Amino acid sequence: MELILEQMPIVIHALNIGFLQTLKLFFITLIGALPLGLVIAFGSMSRFWPLRYVTRFVVWIIRGTPLMIQLLIIYYFPGLVLHTPIWGGGEGGRFLAAAVSFIFNYACYFSEIYRGGIQGIPVGQTEAGLVLGMTRPQIFFKVTLLQMIKRIVPPMSNEIITLVKDTSLARIIALQEIIWAGQAFMKGSQGISGAIWPLFFTAVYYLICNGLLTVALGRLEKRLDYFK
Repeated sequence: MELILEQMPIVIHALNIGFLQTLKLFFITLIGALPLGLVIAFGSMSRFWPLRYVTRFVVWIIRGTPLMIQLLIIYYFPGLVLHTPIWGGGEGGRFLAAAVSFIFNYACYFSEIYRGGIQGIPVGQTEAGLVLGMTRPQIFFKVTLLQMIKRIVPPMSNEIITLVKDTSLARIIALQEIIWAGQAFMKGSQGISGAIWPLFFTAVYYLICNGLLTVALGRLEKRLDYFK
């Protein structure tokens, strides 16, 4: 017990650094994936059938393959196959590759949620807007969008919470996020060898983060109740 207490400051410091990397990847993924997902959703609903089928095919590939495989391909493919390392070296390069992978992966999942929310709005509302002389962009932003947000908050909340946990997959390309930091104590690369208890602390970080997100997203859903 005394040994654990002596090691605690080192463990907490390392986990804090790893968790900051996890949070950074999480927020950058959200910032990129939320708008990109809407763009992909428009592509999958396009009246121009080549764009529609190509978009849906790409979404099918991304949703049908593991994120871990996508991380490995995006990070290693340019250097090993094209002989052109585009991500640069070091932690910055690995983070950039991970961010691109996560953004594109989650944008495809978000696009299906957006598409379901948009197509769930009664067609009669669009027709009523056209009769009133509104353009389709006006109808989308003033009529459809707010109702869509109410419909997609629950499934989007699940994806956002899953994203927090999925950031741990970035360690496959040696990105030093929080689980990487916890495993380092088992391997002895932090000066402490064979210690498994820091991994239990990583679970506490995830629980606290997801707990806060659950409360925040729950309050957002309640604030949108006026669309019922």
